[in-house]
Amino acid sequence: MTSNKTRGRLAALLLAVITALVAEFTLGNPPLRMAWLLLLWIPIYGAGVVLVRELVRRAGTGWTGVLLLGAAYGIVEEGLALQALSSPTIYGAAGWAPRVLGLNSAYAELQIPYHAVFSAAIPILLTDLIVPSLRDRPYLGRLGTWLAGTVFVLGALLLRVTVVTSIDPGYEAPPAVLAGCAAAVVLLAGVGLRLKLRPGRPSVSPPTPATAGVFGAVAAFGYLALLFPFGGATQPAFTHGGWVIVPMAAAAVLAVAVAWLLRRWTTGGLWTDRHSLALASGALIAHTAFGLISNTDTAADRAGLAAVGVVMTCLLALLGRRVAGLSRVK
Repeated sequence: MTSNKTRGRLAALLLAVITALVAEFTLGNPPLRMAWLLLLWIPIYGAGVVLVRELVRRAGTGWTGVLLLGAAYGIVEEGLALQALSSPTIYGAAGWAPRVLGLNSAYAELQIPYHAVFSAAIPILLTDLIVPSLRDRPYLGRLGTWLAGTVFVLGALLLRVTVVTSIDPGYEAPPAVLAGCAAAVVLLAGVGLRLKLRPGRPSVSPPTPATAGVFGAVAAFGYLALLFPFGGATQPAFTHGGWVIVPMAAAAVLAVAVAWLLRRWTTGGLWTDRHSLALASGALIAHTAFGLISNTDTAADRAGLAAVGVVMTCLLALLGRRVAGLSRVK
């Protein structure tokens, strides 16, 4: 019989792989023909999100902690490793919207919540549902957690010296920007490891799992479409000049509304694993659909990402059957 220690290590490894696949591969970054690039991302993504989960489980701050530390992870990757939050050239992000305090404002609004949800929350949720016996406890001991942190730092350095030197050579973020990013990481991590929201009474009953899935799809697709230029657009939502504030404000309102509704639906014990999986599945399917629109340039790349989406949907359906079966047993 496999010991809990071994099962925890295997679960951590599974989470590390799922994280890189969800955050990059299922969006079409990279295309299927360049899947080997995932080897560069697993150290930072995988070890980083394993570290997030280990710290949050020990602190007992739940999904609030996961989202806040996921946002901190996003700043480490985008602000300190890639330095894309402030680069005037990378991805053309400086032209999306006015730069604020030296930062690419629309890019930051897109990427930091993206990492909180798609790099941290959804992979952790999926792994918890796949390995439900370990969902409420850390996967690793102290040594394993320190090792995850070390690999995370090395992964960030690897990203810095490989990817950045090829796509944004020569750029170094100003010291003030780096200091601000580091301070934001410390603040988010500190709050995420201390803030424990009190469970409240449900003011409304949650929707059905199917409706939760549609809700997740609409919210995810809407947020991405409001902030990521696609279809030849140079600014979000095909805006020009100062009009970009409109989709940026709409995305912020959408994020707040989603958080408010989920807070109301998930308190009081009526929200189940089936709801959570449906919500995540809807978001993931919409996420891949958006990747087909925005991230594929050739017919081969579109076919490859469509195939990834079909496989992902089938795996989510299988997990859904398992979760439903476990719910009936309970």
